[in-house]
Amino acid sequence: MFKKQALFKFVSLALLVVMVQSVFLIPASAQASNLGAAAARSGRYFGTALSNGKLNDTQYTTIANTEFNMITAENEMKIDATEPQQNVFNFSGGDSIYNWATSRGKKVRGHTLAWHSQQPGWMQSMSGSTLRAAMINHIQKVMAHYKGNIPYWDVVNEAFDDSTGGRRQSNLQGTGNDWIDVAFQTARAADPAAKLCYNDYNIDNWTWAKTQGVYNMVRDMKARNIPIDCVGFQGHFNSGSAYNANFRTTLSSFAALGVDVAITELDVEGASATTYANIVNDCLAVARCIGITVWGVRDTDSWRASQTPLLFDGSGNKKAAYTSVLNALNAVGGTPQPTATKTNTPNTPVNTPTRTSTPNGPTLTPTRTNTPGAATNTPVPTATSGGGTGTCSPVSATITAPFTKDGAGTFCWQSSSLGSYINNWNMNSVTINGVNITNLYMGSASYPAKIGGFWYVTYNGSFAWSHFEAK
Repeated sequence: MFKKQALFKFVSLALLVVMVQSVFLIPASAQASNLGAAAARSGRYFGTALSNGKLNDTQYTTIANTEFNMITAENEMKIDATEPQQNVFNFSGGDSIYNWATSRGKKVRGHTLAWHSQQPGWMQSMSGSTLRAAMINHIQKVMAHYKGNIPYWDVVNEAFDDSTGGRRQSNLQGTGNDWIDVAFQTARAADPAAKLCYNDYNIDNWTWAKTQGVYNMVRDMKARNIPIDCVGFQGHFNSGSAYNANFRTTLSSFAALGVDVAITELDVEGASATTYANIVNDCLAVARCIGITVWGVRDTDSWRASQTPLLFDGSGNKKAAYTSVLNALNAVGGTPQPTATKTNTPNTPVNTPTRTSTPNGPTLTPTRTNTPGAATNTPVPTATSGGGTGTCSPVSATITAPFTKDGAGTFCWQSSSLGSYINNWNMNSVTINGVNITNLYMGSASYPAKIGGFWYVTYNGSFAWSHFEAK
C-alpha cells in the first residue's frame, strides 16, 4: 500500500512538472519574434518582394533580412528584364536578388515566365507560331539558368479576363488556347524539381466569374495531367476588390483539386489589422496553403504607396497590421522549421552581354504594371478627361504634354460612384508628340518602332498615366 501511495505521489509530481513546463516554458520558447520564423512554426513561409535598386537601402534590407524567409524579385525576373533582346539573356538583376536572398538563408520564388504584360518590344510585335516558339525558348533558358535553385515558379501570370471569367485577349492567347498547357509542359521539362504555379489577381472571392474560370482551368489541367502544382492568389485587396470572408473557401476549394495554394502579392488598402489577420488565418486553416508574400517592405516601397497597404510604414516602423499578423502566425502550434541555407550560384550562361542603360530613358525601375480590376460583371462607365493638355477616350488618345514619372499629360477618370476600376480599358492608338503607338491594352503597348512603354496606376476608380520610357 505504501509503495502504491509513493508511486502515485511520484507520478503526480512528475505530471505537475510537465504541466508547469508546458504552460510556462514551451509556449515562451516556441513564440517567434519575426514573421518568417513565426510562419515556419507551421511549415509555411512569409515573404516579400524586393527591388534590386533598393538593395543599398540599409533600412530596407535590414527589415527584409530580419522578417522574411522567402523572396520574390519585383521586376528583375520578368520577361523584359531577362530577355531584353530576342535570345539575348540578362540575368544580372535576377541574380542580384537571388544571391542576396540565398546568402542569407532565404528561398526565392520565380516570377514570372509567360505574361501578356512587361514583354520586351521585340516580343510584343510577334504573333502565332513565331511567338509560341519565343515563349518556349524563354521558359527553357530562364529555368535552365536557375535550375534546381528556385522551388516555385509563376509559369503563367494573369491569363484571365477581369470580368467575364474567360481567357484574357492577348498576343499569347492569340497563339492558341493551348498556350498555357504548353507553357507548363515546357517548364516541367526544363526543371522537373520546381513547383509550377499559375498566378493571378481578383481570384480570391469564390463567387466571382474570374475565380471560377481559373478554378475550372486548374481542374481541367489536373484531369488531363498537365503539370500544374500550385496556384498563386495575389491578394491586392482594396475598395474595388475587397477582402471577402469566402477567401478561405476559395483556398480550400483550389487545394482540393490537388494543388498547393499561396498568397503571392499581398497588400491591403489602409493595412487593416483585422483584415490582415483574417487573411493569415485563412491560409493557416488550409493545410496546402504553403505561405504568404507581401508585395513590398515599407509603404513607400509599394506600387500603391498612397494606400499605405503594407506592414511597415515609410519610416520602417511596424504597424498594427504587423502585430496582428505575427500574433496570428504565433497562435498556431508546431515545431519550428529549419531555415533554408542553400546558397548555390545560378548557372551563368556563357557570354551573356551586360545590360546597358537605356538612352534618353529614366533610370528608375518601372513600378508594377499589372493593375487589379473590379469585381465580376461591374459595368464599365464612360470615361472623361482632365488635367494636362491631352484627351482621353475609349477609342484613341492624343497627348502633347511632355511625360514625367508622376503623370504630366492626361489624367483620365471614371464618371461613376461605384468606386471600381475601369476594366479591359482598350485604346486603339495613342499619339505622343506626333508619334503613334498602337494596340494599347491595360497599360501595355505594342510599339514595333520601340518608341516607348507605358505604366499607369489606379486609385479609387480612376487611372492616370504614370510613366513614359523612351527606348
